[in-house]
Amino acid sequence: MGLFTRERETAPCTVEVSHCFESLYAHVRFDNGAVVHPGDAVQVEGPPVMAPYGEVVRATRVATITRANALERLWTRMTGDFEVMELCEFSFSEEATL
Repeated sequence: MGLFTRERETAPCTVEVSHCFESLYAHVRFDNGAVVHPGDAVQVEGPPVMAPYGEVVRATRVATITRANALERLWTRMTGDFEVMELCEFSFSEEATL
């Protein structure tokens, strides 16, 4: 992996989408054991996987993984904690705002 270059690889994957009262999620599992690291980007190819209400749907697709270069990986590791903290910035109050 170079300092400025990005590498791309494809991986077969299984997409699982749940649209149930108990759970609402979408997961991607790489069937070849590929691992995604901080800064990497994943694009799942093919039509969207839609699950009707009350069902869990699984579909086989191919994913393109764009590996972060060394600088992007370092930057992601250095700033990742700040991004997570942004998600945690919330408050509760008894007053309703309009």
